Amino acid sequence: MSRQSFLGATARERAAGLTDAGTFQELAGPRDRLTSPHLPVLGEAVSFDDGIVTGVGMVRQHPVFVISQEGRFIGGAVGEVGGAKMVGIFQLALAEYEEWKSHGAQEDCRPAVIISFETGGVRLHEANAGLLAHAEVMDQIQCCRGKVPVLGLIGSKVGCFGGMGFVAAAVDVIVMSPEGRLGLTGPEVIEQEIGKEEFDSADKSLISRTTGGKHKYLMRDCNVLVPDSIEAFRQAIGDILEKPYEEMEKCRRIGSPALVKEQLDVAEWLADLAPSDARDVWKAMGNPMAEEYPDMDVEEFLTHAVRRRRGEQ
Repeated sequence: MSRQSFLGATARERAAGLTDAGTFQELAGPRDRLTSPHLPVLGEAVSFDDGIVTGVGMVRQHPVFVISQEGRFIGGAVGEVGGAKMVGIFQLALAEYEEWKSHGAQEDCRPAVIISFETGGVRLHEANAGLLAHAEVMDQIQCCRGKVPVLGLIGSKVGCFGGMGFVAAAVDVIVMSPEGRLGLTGPEVIEQEIGKEEFDSADKSLISRTTGGKHKYLMRDCNVLVPDSIEAFRQAIGDILEKPYEEMEKCRRIGSPALVKEQLDVAEWLADLAPSDARDVWKAMGNPMAEEYPDMDVEEFLTHAVRRRRGEQ
């Protein structure tokens, strides 16, 4: 078990550390040299794994199919090859599900997909190929509904933004650390489009309060909050997979008319509240210690946190 920081780990370190010791086997790795056909045309360097590590391993009794994105390569942006690797892992997981079902379907052995997000979204160099990759991954998540739980982990330096923010929202369960960031549009793009006075992308505290793990946990965009270590994420995965699949399904944020209505109700409530800062939202949800939340460690924060009510605010 690794106490290594999740935030500072490479994609390969995360992939291996999230599974039980000695069980991770990388698939379509650097030796296979699956590189982008588009980047060389633009004079850009390639990576022999295209910035995504994929493989299989075990978490307790569960076979897990792992996707781990590398933010050090083009900000973790997804292109044609990386998208194909992701889709391939989902297809392997679904094939394993059929095997699992034919051998008795014991819940403590149900296969799962784990995605360690570290990405700004679509690789703009690859335009439509990158967009298509996002759509194909979303399609695979839908194929997993009712069969294979999909867990998203967010705690790496780049965070999870752009089209991959949509992908993350579609998984069954999201686990974040306070250092993790989740959103559609990244801070720099927001500042570029509406001005520094509206959103200062250099203000790390503001970014954390707006897109960080604590805020997402309070808003129920994140299901589980853990400290920044690979071990803490691995432990959370194991604990989640021990629950009945029906309990994991209850963690979803989208996927039904009722959940869509819930999101619309929250948006309406926030529009009426007109907060100037996320802390105003936290206080309105019943968090009198909101001003102190950014400096609290995870354990202390979880003892005080009052989350958004389900259904309507």
